Amino acid sequence: MINVFVLQNGRLNQVNIESHSDLEKVQPVWVDLTEPNDQERAWVKSIYGVTLPGEDEVKDIEASARYYEAENGDLHLRTDFLFEEDDGPSSTVTVAFILARNILFSVHGEDLPVFRLVRMRARSRPGSIGDYKDVLLDLYQTDAEYSADALEGVYKQLDEVSQRVLQKKLTDQAAAEALSAMAHEEDLNGRIRRNMMDTRRAVSFLMRGRLLSVDQFEDARQILRDIESLDGHTAFLFDKINFLMDATVGFININQNKIIKIFSVASVAFLPPTLIASIYGMNFHFMPEFDWALGYPFALVLMVCSAITPFWYFRRRGWLN
Repeated sequence: MINVFVLQNGRLNQVNIESHSDLEKVQPVWVDLTEPNDQERAWVKSIYGVTLPGEDEVKDIEASARYYEAENGDLHLRTDFLFEEDDGPSSTVTVAFILARNILFSVHGEDLPVFRLVRMRARSRPGSIGDYKDVLLDLYQTDAEYSADALEGVYKQLDEVSQRVLQKKLTDQAAAEALSAMAHEEDLNGRIRRNMMDTRRAVSFLMRGRLLSVDQFEDARQILRDIESLDGHTAFLFDKINFLMDATVGFININQNKIIKIFSVASVAFLPPTLIASIYGMNFHFMPEFDWALGYPFALVLMVCSAITPFWYFRRRGWLN
């Protein structure tokens, strides 16, 4: 799918493209391609002379391939963007940017929420976009804001997990659910941190390349400051997740110790009756049961008393609480 945007009074307006001739008639500032087919790739190459990278090239994460200038002067960047699904785990999607002919070309495999936010906000804020580099910086700025919103979601989820973990009684099933939720939030927090690191590298590359105007350079510095402010939150969340995991594992161990404690008390309590039964079961030449009619009842009463006495002692010492 190909989305073409033209700049009108500082607003990004989308132009419907259905054919090769439709693309020739417009002067876009941003050409966004989501899972482009061979025909759309051929249109871009024939009109603008830009060869779009393939899927394998987009996912290439070598340091030398993420940011470079081609022989014809086109600037190529590879940047990871956070992608969250409502019914699935979070992930990062690599987007290939090409800055050529005063146009920003972007190629990615998923319709990212950051891109939708930029399109929506650019239409409602006239004058916020001046050229194709402003579009790229706006994408990075929105990516930082989207990551901040995702961190707020992690805070909210961890607060709910904390209430479940730190309650008076935590069952093993509740502990397992809490551990699963914490693992999900830890994975999301890690992806946010990696996403911010990649965005910081891309913005720093643009600043070092002296490609930005004075205003754009200041915008880039503000993006770096926003990213730096998020680093402390991700570090705090990692510590909070580790604390909750340790607390949950501790409660699980307490529950397991309670079970082991029951078996330990039972084994100690039933040891005296077992000893008495063993003594009475020995094959003596003279058995008191043969000469005493109350021998067996006396043995049973003695076994019960010997079993009750340890329980009474353990309860008095508070070991059964």
